[in-house]
Amino acid sequence: MSLNAIRSHVKDDMERVNQLILARLAADIPLIDDLSQHIVASGGKRIRPLLLLLTAKALQYQGDTHILLAAIVEFIHTATLLHDDVVDDSSLRRGQSTANSIWGNEASVLVGDFLFSRAFQLMAEVQNLKVISILATASNTIAKGEVLQLVNCHDTGTSEARYFEVISAKTAKLFSAATQLAAVISHQSPEMEEKMRAFGHHLGLAFQLIDDALDYQGDTQELGKNVGDDLAEGKPTLPLIYTLAVGNEAEKAIIREAIEAGGTTLLTEIQEALVRNKAIEYTHQRASMEVKLACAALETVANSPYKNALLALADFTISRCN
Repeated sequence: MSLNAIRSHVKDDMERVNQLILARLAADIPLIDDLSQHIVASGGKRIRPLLLLLTAKALQYQGDTHILLAAIVEFIHTATLLHDDVVDDSSLRRGQSTANSIWGNEASVLVGDFLFSRAFQLMAEVQNLKVISILATASNTIAKGEVLQLVNCHDTGTSEARYFEVISAKTAKLFSAATQLAAVISHQSPEMEEKMRAFGHHLGLAFQLIDDALDYQGDTQELGKNVGDDLAEGKPTLPLIYTLAVGNEAEKAIIREAIEAGGTTLLTEIQEALVRNKAIEYTHQRASMEVKLACAALETVANSPYKNALLALADFTISRCN
């Protein structure tokens, strides 16, 4: 099932989310309006709000709160993108110039703060302490994950466990918050709520694993960002960590040099080393394992077109690497 086909199951709800996002972006300050519109309209997949909407429908939710929550999740995600691009000094995202490359770092950071604060304003409208707690915890965890990733940059001693700690926090946490929130507003049992949280968690891990594999095997046009961005920033992602564990001494030396120095001077040599050591295949296998765990968490959910769409979304996550 294509991503468009998956979206079609909640087409009307997603349109309501988009309308709410645009309405709540308005700030009567041209810089905020222009910069926010730029990143929101830049062609993102809206995976996180889509996940929340589909999960709510799969759990037979009746109401409108899922629309508000989906918008909040997207605001949080968009804010983190603005901050990430500043930290990473990125010039390209989703095939377009990043906000920081157009308006500067100061504007991007401040508008990112505006989006975070707007998300918390919307949280207050939900008037549900558990919902607020989940979203507040997710926001804090994401921030800690970004700091941990910064600490790991240029560190050739980063272990696989530390890598998973980073992606669990900076990526999987918002995925799991989205699916858990759908269970909360649907008044599910604690057991079902935990299963929905686990579904989002494992799907988020798979999504980031595939992203990290694509950084070494895609092309700029397909990725919407520059190939080798992670290497340029000295990020020790799983393909590099695995090759450092199983490669020969010459390959390890090249990878250590690249991580420590940053930059893409050695990108071709490293891509060749990853191929020789099947590092991309290993990363893909780990992502497939996470998708299997995610799908297993859905087993007790009643069969419906929405459940099928969630399973298809899990398949889509893996198919991006093929």
